[in-house]
Amino acid sequence: MYSISLVKTWLAIVVLAVVVSCSPAQPVQQQMQLNGNTMGTYYVVKYYSDTVVDQSTLQQAIDQELELINDLMSTYRPESELMRFNRHSATTPFALSEQTRLVMAEALRLAQQTEGVLDVTVGPLTELWGFGARGRIERAPSDTDIANTRAVVGYDKLTLAANQLSKSVAALAVDLSTIAKGYGVDQVAGILEQHGIVNYLVEIGGEMRIKGEKATAKPWKIAIEKPVTTERAVQRVLQTGDMGVATSGDYRNYFEQDGVRYSHLLDPRTGKPIQHRTVSVTVLHPSCMTADGYATALNVMTADEALSFANRYNIAALIVVKTDDGFTELASDAFKPFLAE
Repeated sequence: MYSISLVKTWLAIVVLAVVVSCSPAQPVQQQMQLNGNTMGTYYVVKYYSDTVVDQSTLQQAIDQELELINDLMSTYRPESELMRFNRHSATTPFALSEQTRLVMAEALRLAQQTEGVLDVTVGPLTELWGFGARGRIERAPSDTDIANTRAVVGYDKLTLAANQLSKSVAALAVDLSTIAKGYGVDQVAGILEQHGIVNYLVEIGGEMRIKGEKATAKPWKIAIEKPVTTERAVQRVLQTGDMGVATSGDYRNYFEQDGVRYSHLLDPRTGKPIQHRTVSVTVLHPSCMTADGYATALNVMTADEALSFANRYNIAALIVVKTDDGFTELASDAFKPFLAE
């Protein structure tokens, strides 16, 4: 569904839990699982419940909600609400649904807080560098092309008032992929709780929301993948408690030209791919949507800049940095309690 969802290359997070087949509602002692596809990726829901839950009804509610989010925010559906706004050639206000308004409001809050490091209008730059829907490029764009594209990019060219969004530059386009998957996770979690389920794990393409525990009174555990392309290995196992979890990394999606490695993660402040050695950032936050946005923003920043930002705003973040002989981890103050064995 989302161009940046694929570009962003979220790190695979493996749930360390017993997997059982889907079946009609069962007692609490069995872990139930639902699977499906959405937003150009997959979703998995694992839960325990001490009440009878109709699996078919639950999955239908989840699929309907995720389909609605696609209809509102997809950049791959020409008639989605977001794409209709992007085609809106006037600077007059465009009416948004409540769901799109909520996600847009959080995107703009994060953009302001990060001083533009997270910017949902960078889609044209993503395309220019060959990481969008039009596919890869063979050579890096010129400084002139970058400057011309940056002229139609910038969150400060957007104004959200009540449920109306307007843009000061008619060509401006919005892509909410940096936080939309996380929002979808939060919405699915809400559906589970509406059905009386309070012990669950929801994942959409690597973004997660976790609550409660397994039937054996043991906590959910997740494993963060080691950021290497040659193997699937575990960097660290976490016990997060009731949290949203999002990880952003750049070690799988890039191109090389003349010995220079160009990451898919672009810094809106320069219009160019990041050049530092941060390879992944994992963020824990009660809202998976917010964790989703922070993970991307902190990965765009340098490691020192990201750590300082996370500590300033009390964000639980784990930053993995490539060194000459391996990797090193930087944990924000809010993340350190989760590192205890």
